Amino acid sequence: MSISAIRQVIELEHKSTDELRKIYNNLFAEKCLNHIHKEQLRLKIAYRLQELAFGGLGDKDKAKLEAFARDGAIAKAQHESLLPGTKICREHNGVMHEVEVTKDGFEYKGQKWSSLSAIATKITGTKWSGPKFFGLKG
Repeated sequence: MSISAIRQVIELEHKSTDELRKIYNNLFAEKCLNHIHKEQLRLKIAYRLQELAFGGLGDKDKAKLEAFARDGAIAKAQHESLLPGTKICREHNGVMHEVEVTKDGFEYKGQKWSSLSAIATKITGTKWSGPKFFGLKG
């Protein structure tokens, strides 16, 4: 990152909300809404400054993100990133639980499942994010 861009991002830390709104209005086509929190403004402005310094996402990456948002394909992408045959293990209440990634989803205790979240809920008895429960997501 250029020294100028680094300095601009660092200096955002010391700006008032009104100052951040003015900067936002200079950087973005849409006007800043009054209810946006100071920290959100700071982060959006910092991202925009870096985007201007280095360029934004390419068309291919934008298209992927739009598809994820449109199709709710995040869970599918997580599954596709795991190769069939991969074993995912988690100890819960002193019991080791093993899930195998299959071509179509997951297998747990001889049963086919479409999502890790359904398996995590079965194991715990409460609603869980499967990727989080199995340590695949922070």
